[in-house]
Amino acid sequence: MNNLFLVFLGGGVGSMARYGMMQLISRATPGSNFPWHTLGVNISGAFIIGLLIEILALRVSAPAPLRYLLVTGFIGGYTTFSAFSMEMALMLERGDYVYSALYALASVIGTVAVVFAGMALVRWVG
Repeated sequence: MNNLFLVFLGGGVGSMARYGMMQLISRATPGSNFPWHTLGVNISGAFIIGLLIEILALRVSAPAPLRYLLVTGFIGGYTTFSAFSMEMALMLERGDYVYSALYALASVIGTVAVVFAGMALVRWVG
């Protein structure tokens, strides 16, 4: 099966799972101003990608199409924060402490900064 289609299929299911999880968490935390739903998805996605990488790549040597479906597709659709977390973990395991610190700072500060930049651009344009 075409890898692009597998990513598409997994991403669609992952996005639906994200929506369902966010609804579930929102109902469990009514009236909260804290984004528990997003935090819950990001943390659970990071946990799931850890499980999948360990099982699929390191334990059973799963074929690439299955990894595309589940990791790139499903988890990518569920949360992209899990990819950041996996990359950080791999850098830390390799002992790349300087790069991992730079990556963490650039990712967190950079993404928040560009959210504000995008908002500012829309406000400026009108």
